[in-house]
Amino acid sequence: MKLEGKTAVITGSSGQLGSQIALALARAGCNCICHYHSNQTAVQNLTEKITDIGQKALAVKADLTSGKQIDKMFSQIADFAKPDILINSASIFSRQPLKHITFEDARKMLDINLTAAIILSKKFVELTSVGKIINISDIAAIRPWADYTIYCASKAGLNAATKAMAKELAPDFCVNAIALGIVNWAKNISEDEKKRQLSFIPASRLPKPNEITQAIIFLLKNDYITGQILNVDGGRCI
Repeated sequence: MKLEGKTAVITGSSGQLGSQIALALARAGCNCICHYHSNQTAVQNLTEKITDIGQKALAVKADLTSGKQIDKMFSQIADFAKPDILINSASIFSRQPLKHITFEDARKMLDINLTAAIILSKKFVELTSVGKIINISDIAAIRPWADYTIYCASKAGLNAATKAMAKELAPDFCVNAIALGIVNWAKNISEDEKKRQLSFIPASRLPKPNEITQAIIFLLKNDYITGQILNVDGGRCI
């Protein structure tokens, strides 16, 4: 796929990672449809940066736990352009020990991290005949952590959905995922804990934003890779 002139939908684009993905795609020549839930200021700043680069940009608001809002989002997308690329970047992350989990907690995280990606993919393929889907996963799907049962399960499900959709949608669509390790430090993390976490990473550091976005662009440009989970984790899963 040549990215120049293509249109990409990026969910969760008001977040730190989502915004970096959108900007990288804009620099590669893509017009960007930037989904957000509540942070309108952040997405407005993002769309302005994209237009400054010279590409078209549209901000669309939706609560991804609502099927009706996803439908409305895609009606706006259809009015703007026929999309060629879908990046399922929207996600929530939280520590939830099993004894504290409620039905509502589980439903919300699974809806956003897994169900929404599947429904968004369904709506995407209804709008276009050929395209690329990339899901943003996590190495927690491969090496689960205690106290993060729902999160790990949601990302493991996303990996399975990636492979299943790749089979179902071939050869017209390539569906892949990138599995990330730690991207940013959590607030109030101690220096000792940072050292401990880095000791698990052979690269001994966190990723630079372009090291993540370059992996996405690589997958988008390759038309023979599908159904794969690419670990971008500095070797954490070795």
